[in-house]
Amino acid sequence: MWGVRIMISADMEGATGVTWTDDVRPGTEPWQRFRRVFTGDVNAGVAGLCAGGATEVLVNEAHSSQRNLLLEELDPRAAMLTGRHKPLSMMQGIDSGVDGVVFLGYHAGAGVEGVLAHTYLENSITGVWLDGVHASEGRLNAALAAEHGVPVLVVTGDDRTCVDANDYAPGARTVAVKECVSRYAAICLPPTRTAQLIQSACAEAMVSAGRGEGTVQSHRIEVEFDATHLAHAAAVVPTVSLVDVRRVGFDAVSMTEAMKAFKVVTAIAAGAVEGIYG
Repeated sequence: MWGVRIMISADMEGATGVTWTDDVRPGTEPWQRFRRVFTGDVNAGVAGLCAGGATEVLVNEAHSSQRNLLLEELDPRAAMLTGRHKPLSMMQGIDSGVDGVVFLGYHAGAGVEGVLAHTYLENSITGVWLDGVHASEGRLNAALAAEHGVPVLVVTGDDRTCVDANDYAPGARTVAVKECVSRYAAICLPPTRTAQLIQSACAEAMVSAGRGEGTVQSHRIEVEFDATHLAHAAAVVPTVSLVDVRRVGFDAVSMTEAMKAFKVVTAIAAGAVEGIYG
């Protein structure tokens, strides 16, 4: 029997109970608390995937320092890719022959309603567009998965994240672990309930697992910042040009190349932020 390998891309803002900056900021007391809750969400996903027929699960840490999950509490049926400076960042491993991907703990994109909504940078980016469509990290990552023929099986996060996922990955199961009230407030389900929901969704979604051919095509990404100097800093990158005073754009021959360029743009913009004025 052939093995079935599934990847979990695990972000933290959309994890059970998370509503505040310090819940996801490494080193804080709330972060220490929510590391365990976050690990619980991941374990629920692993349990569901294995119940549905997965023989191997790779968990790619996708949040901030990418050293948040508790390895000593991880379901032993999974392996964890942890640490920063991965070429494909949140999607490292998507090109390793996986048969499906789960977006766990995801969130809405910059410029829209959602708990801790943002796209890569926490507060300097006001919007990202992929081929003219407003894009969250989920939409960007789903396009990268499609390039490798990998279906998005499940997306978990707040209710706004699930609405977004229904558009970019209509075949995926969605699990709303909380209901957005504002950027920093939500009606949250307890971990015992969200674990059941995540496990069930992942088990059911395994019927959709299976790698396809994939499609490589050109893409355009545009990024809008909250200050003009950030756009000017990003426009120094070759192939990146100013579209407006706070907006840059670039074209790439594939989604893989587009995401690598996007990483460079966001890194340069982050380095150009100056104190409390941004």
